[in-house]
Amino acid sequence: MKFTVKVKIKASAKEIYNHWLSSEGHTKMTGGAAEITNVIGDRFTAWDGYIEGKNLELEPNRRILQAWRTSQFLPHEADSHIEILLEETGGQTEITLIHSNLPESGGHYEQGWDNHYFQPMKTYFS
Repeated sequence: MKFTVKVKIKASAKEIYNHWLSSEGHTKMTGGAAEITNVIGDRFTAWDGYIEGKNLELEPNRRILQAWRTSQFLPHEADSHIEILLEETGGQTEITLIHSNLPESGGHYEQGWDNHYFQPMKTYFS
């Protein structure tokens, strides 16, 4: 299963990239505790341990690719992947989030991205 979500945030691509990949920034912009770095291969947790994963590919201020799973994934289910593409346009950044390799039960994560990431980010960066 796969879906794509797009949203515009009033912040630079650099600000979003740096916040996404820092424990303090990620925690502040989402409201859920995170432990994360900007190092390829490092593992991370977000939303108080509900989310965990690993940084797979990083292109500063442009692209983040992570292995991603929640505590709702069954042990035999493979990690999903999130790809975050950042493109600045007119004083804001369009975020394209592609969430792939989800289990069939993973459709609810699409709304979760809006509720638990993009709406809090819009508030934080406004």
